[in-house]
Amino acid sequence: MIRPQKMKLIRLVVLENDVNAVLEFLGHSAVMQFSKQEELQKINQQKDTALISADEAVELSNLLEQIKNAALWLGISGVPDEPSESSRLPGTLEKERATAFVIAIQALQDRENILMEEKHRLDSTINEARSFSSLNAPFSDLDQLSYLTLRIGRLDPKRHAEVEEALDGRAVFVRLDSNSDRILAAASRKGRFALDTELKKHEFIPITVPEDYHGVPAEVFAGLEAKIADTERALTDLATAKAAARLQWEADVRTLIASYLLEESVQTLKEELVATKSAYFLSGWVASDTLQSLIVQLEQLTGNRIAIRVFEPSEVASVQEVPVSIKHGAFVRGFEPLIFSYGAPLYGTIDPTPFVAFFFTLLFGIMFGDVGQGLVLFLLGLLTGKKDATVLKGYRHFSAPLKAVGCASMVMGLFYGSVFSNETLLEAPTHAITGALTGHPVDHILHLMPNADNMTKIFYFFGFTIAIGAILNSIGLVINIINQITLKHYEYAFFSKTGLAGALFFWYALFIVVRIILGGHFVILDMVGLIVPMFFIFFRPVLWRLICGKRPICEEGLLSFIIEGIVEIIETFSNYLSNTVSFLRVGAFALSHVILSFIVFTMAGKVSNIILGPIWSLIIMVFGNLVIIFLEGMIVAIQVVRLQYYEFFGKFFTETGVKFAPFRFRKEKL
Repeated sequence: MIRPQKMKLIRLVVLENDVNAVLEFLGHSAVMQFSKQEELQKINQQKDTALISADEAVELSNLLEQIKNAALWLGISGVPDEPSESSRLPGTLEKERATAFVIAIQALQDRENILMEEKHRLDSTINEARSFSSLNAPFSDLDQLSYLTLRIGRLDPKRHAEVEEALDGRAVFVRLDSNSDRILAAASRKGRFALDTELKKHEFIPITVPEDYHGVPAEVFAGLEAKIADTERALTDLATAKAAARLQWEADVRTLIASYLLEESVQTLKEELVATKSAYFLSGWVASDTLQSLIVQLEQLTGNRIAIRVFEPSEVASVQEVPVSIKHGAFVRGFEPLIFSYGAPLYGTIDPTPFVAFFFTLLFGIMFGDVGQGLVLFLLGLLTGKKDATVLKGYRHFSAPLKAVGCASMVMGLFYGSVFSNETLLEAPTHAITGALTGHPVDHILHLMPNADNMTKIFYFFGFTIAIGAILNSIGLVINIINQITLKHYEYAFFSKTGLAGALFFWYALFIVVRIILGGHFVILDMVGLIVPMFFIFFRPVLWRLICGKRPICEEGLLSFIIEGIVEIIETFSNYLSNTVSFLRVGAFALSHVILSFIVFTMAGKVSNIILGPIWSLIIMVFGNLVIIFLEGMIVAIQVVRLQYYEFFGKFFTETGVKFAPFRFRKEKL
């Protein structure tokens, strides 16, 4: 297929009760690109009511955030960031499960926070007490020397919980005797007043410590350490409960998150749609080959409670607005990113992807001919194409091009007789095969290393690369002529430098060069073949205005017309010359690749006779080939892209369209 897929504009009227199911289906099937809503706004200049309240949107966002945070706290891995193919919009059961999960995990989080705060307070208190335990000062004076407030006395055990709750964790209580009501209360200096107030309120009776008692009572440390041990046991039990909760909820949580991500996408889209109190209006582009199936599925999904209208692109939009969808096999599809990184072709024009795929592969193979190095590229293509290769997942779209250029490099490597820069391995089989087929055996079918015996072959090789350039340029011109006729831009189709006039000039100039190379001569009649196309290019605007009956024939004035015509002629000469000669770089890079391989092979041979020579030779061969594969391979790829963009695309890519981007929940998988 050398033209983009035919597109249709489809407009839907969907009842409010069915819109979620319709959007869910469209998001999973990824067959419809929503169009701008300007036309539908004429139906309803303002939404009658906000069918999705702000409170509902906030509630959905908050619930999803709570589920994600709870999953993160539990340590659940692989939390999805987009809906899965099997995701469905959440219903009552999913909402109940989500709420139960959030509540259960929130209880564990609250318990953990309380225990961590308690442990922190206990650790701070015992550290403070220890810092003063060795002071040779009366216990009664410690209150003045430390950051602690210590109170020893009697308090009814039944009232301990009340005091602790009233102080909200700002104090620690230690029983000095498990069989009595004696306690020691410790608080920070800032909490002194609150501690004394609550103790007094709950009938605390102070006990006087003997004046000669020095340091901190040993019971304080024993009580604090016991409390710390209890807290640590509680934290250990909590960790066990957390692990159990992770096992219980792990699979369910991933499903819930994917489901609510799906709902979030649907709700976001619904906010952008034109709607009334009872219906939504959807408008979008669909590929023609999926239209009938889509209509049938939508009618079945809604029980025929849907209104559908279909329009041809020419009825509703210009070619610049119609999205472009191209459909290819695995090999050509791998080169689509190269096209769309430059720009999408206009709807209805020629799709250049098959030509790019063929010539990219051919040119790369010519410049990077080596059986071994090509095999490495091919294997890289296989690795990047594996679905379970998570490390190379981001390079999956390079799989088909790598396999293609790897095969091309191996084929050209057979002609060059090179295997991992070694030019001797294939000499014997090449000698035998060429001898059997032609009767004139040779060691290399095409030996690019310059010497007195093969200079003629090298010149022919460079001529071959120019011929490829001429073919590629010619294809670009033909594509442009067809495109301009399709778009009804007849002036540029016939009279421009990249139209029929420019093509005739280019082809006749090539004919003259080939004839001279073959022994012919330039004749006066050749001037006619060159001047006539130049005449149409120079007078293009004047001729077209005459044909169309427009006046004045020199729209911008005579002087401006002459200057523009001269510039156009100069550009025609220079562009065709540079675009053709530019393909000499293909031969130059092929030659540099052979020379670099020769250098690596020669260096490896030079060190083979020294101490540990075979090892050094192997290191040089491995390192040298790695440099060639990755560094020179990248340079060659850049040069091929440059030839495609400037020499080929420059002929017809004067306007760009819009890439078909259907509504989908999941990111597009390459």
